Amino acid sequence: MMKWEVVIGLETHAQLSTRSKIFSGSSTAFGASPNSQASAVDIALPGVLPVLNRGAVERAIRFGLAVGATISPRSIFARKNYFYPDLPKGYQISQYELPVVQGGSLTIMVGEVEKTVRLTRAHLEEDAGKSLHEDFHGMSGIDLNRAGTPLLEIVTEPDMASAEEAVAYAKALHALVQWIGICDGNMQEGSFRCDANVSVRRAGEPLGTRCEIKNLNSFNFMDKAIRYEVRRQIELIEDGGRVVQETRLYDPDKDETRSMRSKEDAMDYRYFPDPDLLPLTITPHWIAEVKATMPELPVAKQTRFTGEFGLSDYDARLLTQSRAWSDYFEAALAASGVPDKTVAAKSVANLMTSELAAALNRSETDIAGAPVTPHALAGLVLRSADGTLNNKMAKEVFAAMWEGEGDADAIIDKRGLKQISDSGEIEKIVDQVLSANAKSVEEFRAGKDKAFNALVGQVMKATKGKANPAQVNDLLKKKLAG
Repeated sequence: MMKWEVVIGLETHAQLSTRSKIFSGSSTAFGASPNSQASAVDIALPGVLPVLNRGAVERAIRFGLAVGATISPRSIFARKNYFYPDLPKGYQISQYELPVVQGGSLTIMVGEVEKTVRLTRAHLEEDAGKSLHEDFHGMSGIDLNRAGTPLLEIVTEPDMASAEEAVAYAKALHALVQWIGICDGNMQEGSFRCDANVSVRRAGEPLGTRCEIKNLNSFNFMDKAIRYEVRRQIELIEDGGRVVQETRLYDPDKDETRSMRSKEDAMDYRYFPDPDLLPLTITPHWIAEVKATMPELPVAKQTRFTGEFGLSDYDARLLTQSRAWSDYFEAALAASGVPDKTVAAKSVANLMTSELAAALNRSETDIAGAPVTPHALAGLVLRSADGTLNNKMAKEVFAAMWEGEGDADAIIDKRGLKQISDSGEIEKIVDQVLSANAKSVEEFRAGKDKAFNALVGQVMKATKGKANPAQVNDLLKKKLAG
């Protein structure tokens, strides 16, 4: 059977987190009444002139620094000419030949495999308005509130070879733009949307004809749309057909892509420099100013977490999956009061990647809305570290904290949850268990390891799970060896 290769490149529109639009002072707030935030500049009425938003440029610089790209000292804005109902100007102000950010890369994890995706460019542009097709008695409405909202379009090289890789890249980019504070990442509101360029080819052959799938606003839809499009193209070619370059839309109800329009080439847009805007000049001093405000990036933080606290690579990656996760970890660690930071870090990481992650998943809650605060988790970590709680008890206390029963100390007192660490008390119970379970003792001495676990279980049962497990194990081993 002939092997097929999949080639994917992504174009992502990240809406920049400025309060006003890229070329006017109009608000970018989401959810306003239709056409209440569309100024004369946004729709290019005669006699108006656009003025570039400095904050949008600074956010582009932040992105360039985060991905190790070249930030162009000089870039220009161009008019991209096309007619569409939600673009009353008849053109979109974008960047073509000289983008503000060139090159760079993003390292992603696909399962346990690390992969680097090269970036071609990232350029500034304005968003168009929005066509609405519901509740208009068979007609369409046009809302121009979004027209002029600043976007950073981030374009990759065709480096991805599967839907899984494309989704991993999109998730990593989504996390990064939020991490560095340039985009809120709200996919439901359209703040972060992706277009996937998909083609297939037989192994060793030149690149195939690509189709662009527009406006993928969820990772799940991206995965399904790419998988469908790959199957469609392969089946089409194998049946003797030919892939036509076009723009397609994904229909989640039918789980299929469908043709939207023929795909334009750059020449179709008749790009030319915008006569109303001067070239954008970015000085080394401006770049240095922005660099000084950059947060510690995820990769650097992962390296610090493994080096400073001895965390595993896996835990460090989980704790830096978003800025909110890493901030929660560091806040809980700082508040724990445990002298040994390595012990404290591992305890915080274990609770976050197990109990907290599971609870967030069950309740479909983001970590920012977790009812257990970092300070509350720190209290639980301290009681685990000082021997008050064993692992089983800690899980019970966490569950009670999640349900709003108070802090760790209050729950421990209320439920009588205190680990027994008195060696004399534990020894008495161990002796009782050994005398009552002679058969298990004989089986252990005959070489059956399972018998030892049974004896540990009996001791824990006798203490209602409160005995210190390490002490129980040590005492049993000494007694059975005697």
